[in-house]
Amino acid sequence: MTFKKIILLPAMTALMLSSLGSCGLYSKYQTPDSTALLAEYKQAQQASIDSMAYGNLRWQDVFTDPVLAGLIEQALANNTNLRNAKLNVDIAQAQLKGARLSYLPSVALAPNGSGSKVFMTPSQSMSWGYQIPLSVSWEIDIFGKLLNAKRGAQVAVEQSADYAQAVRSQIISGVANCYYGIVTLQQQLQVSKSTAEIWKQNVQTMKDLKLAGTVTEVAVVQSEAQYYGILASITDIEVSLDEMYNTLSLLLGTMPQKWEIPAGATFTAPSIIRTSVPMQELAMRPDVAAAERSMAVAYYATNSARAAFYPGLNITANGGFTNTLGSMILNPGKFFINLAGSLTAPLFSRGQNISRLEAAKAQQQQAMNNFEYTLMSAASEVSDAMTLYEKSVEKQQSLEKQAEKLALASEYTQELLKLGSYNTTYLDVLTAQQSLLQAQLSLIVARNNEARALINLYQALGGGR
Repeated sequence: MTFKKIILLPAMTALMLSSLGSCGLYSKYQTPDSTALLAEYKQAQQASIDSMAYGNLRWQDVFTDPVLAGLIEQALANNTNLRNAKLNVDIAQAQLKGARLSYLPSVALAPNGSGSKVFMTPSQSMSWGYQIPLSVSWEIDIFGKLLNAKRGAQVAVEQSADYAQAVRSQIISGVANCYYGIVTLQQQLQVSKSTAEIWKQNVQTMKDLKLAGTVTEVAVVQSEAQYYGILASITDIEVSLDEMYNTLSLLLGTMPQKWEIPAGATFTAPSIIRTSVPMQELAMRPDVAAAERSMAVAYYATNSARAAFYPGLNITANGGFTNTLGSMILNPGKFFINLAGSLTAPLFSRGQNISRLEAAKAQQQQAMNNFEYTLMSAASEVSDAMTLYEKSVEKQQSLEKQAEKLALASEYTQELLKLGSYNTTYLDVLTAQQSLLQAQLSLIVARNNEARALINLYQALGGGR
């Protein structure tokens, strides 16, 4: 086949190209708006980005505690999961490079040689033949097979970057939650130890009151039982604290160790809390973005499945230097060149192509369903965090007043018992002390819930850039 005929092969498919515009083989992915949720999301994407939105703030502007900031930096530098997520980005970029290079011709060099001699003719010498061929093959991407593969690989790179950002956000929030969780346990431990000391003194007081005839042996035994119960609760807190230290060590990529964290640390977020979060901020979440990339990958996979129904055009060229011409060996050798073109239509694999296309369409629908679920789940997480924050603030206010009143009640009952009031018994003292301890511990938990809600809200909005 001559070169002129080869370059005319694309023209043979020109009429077919006019019928492919409606198939979308060459179209880029666009966010669908087939449902009300998707339409709202698509509209939110077109809005301008609010750099002051809570989830768009840099983590250094949210977590300003210098000790916590140092721990977060260490985690971002050493965490194994984040390193692997970054390597996944490198893998996707390498695959994208391969998809781009598929547009270029493939070139192969395969030198070979051989010798022959007929032994029935003693005077004949060994005849040596050789070839130094160079072959070039080029697939013309008329129907978008390579184009959709390249676009799918590009989206996969972006998706890997989204996953890496999601891991980064999880690590930042995880370190912050551990940090303030340790603060909470340290405060609970302090309160419990202080209460244990008070009850140790109460045991001695009850013994003195028994000698004075004010209380019975039952009061002494009850006070001792309460004291040992508090000591037992302290061991539970110490175990939880050790586990929290180990969790933080794992996040920071180090061997288990105890971390020096100030027990009085508090978390105050920027003043951004409001009654609702617009769809625009949900769209900034990396897991939401990654879920949409999955729709794009499935879209291009469907296009590739459609392209398999159309012919493939390949141009090949072989050339080189040889001294073998048919059954003859010539010396010196000659240069040679062969050109060929082929247009291959899938006549007998249509059944496979149909099933492949049906599967691709089903996977594309799955990706859309998963995206809508991810979007709804993101809205649910944001709502949970905001509700937890609001109710934690309300609960703190009530618990602060409760702890204040119970402290007075405990003080009053102990004084009345020492004065020998017949209306006050050791049970009143016991109840007042138990209620005070519980209120103090609950107040500490409520403060931690407020911090946790703000941290989770930051993560739920894709924070951590």
